Amino acid sequence: MDGRAKIVSMTVIKMIGVFALFVSIAVCQAPATLTVQGIGGTSATLSIPDLSKLPQQTVKVTDHGTPATFEGVLLTDVLAKVDLPLGEKFHSTGASYYLTVEAKDGYRAVFAWAELDSTFMDKPVYVVTKRDGKPLSEKDGPFELVVPGEKRSARWVRQLAAVKMRQAN
Repeated sequence: MDGRAKIVSMTVIKMIGVFALFVSIAVCQAPATLTVQGIGGTSATLSIPDLSKLPQQTVKVTDHGTPATFEGVLLTDVLAKVDLPLGEKFHSTGASYYLTVEAKDGYRAVFAWAELDSTFMDKPVYVVTKRDGKPLSEKDGPFELVVPGEKRSARWVRQLAAVKMRQAN
């Protein structure tokens, strides 16, 4: 192989390597999504741009003793993207529904539907994407469930991945 052929083959190999790098970066940077499951098999997959189209909320809380300002949306606005146990049809069974919220690492928390349904009580719960004006850290985000007013933060879910409505049998 002469010198010119070596240069051409080395250039082709470098180009293939650069192309493979770009493809792997593109694959690894799939947009983060939140899966929401309602009743009757309804579901939605939401991204940060999808959440930005919902009414935005700011909430000031104390997170493990540190004041913080979170930005995001009400969980009820996220849940409005799927069918829920609302209205007269569910008058006698509404209290039998519950919501599981799940993190990427498998951590789960549970809410009775009556805690979230405004016809039962006013308890705002938030799906946030920013803390103190900045996107959530990789450790916490891209989505986090924030539950103001609870004495323990056990139902604050970092790296929120799924929200699922279920009925107790």
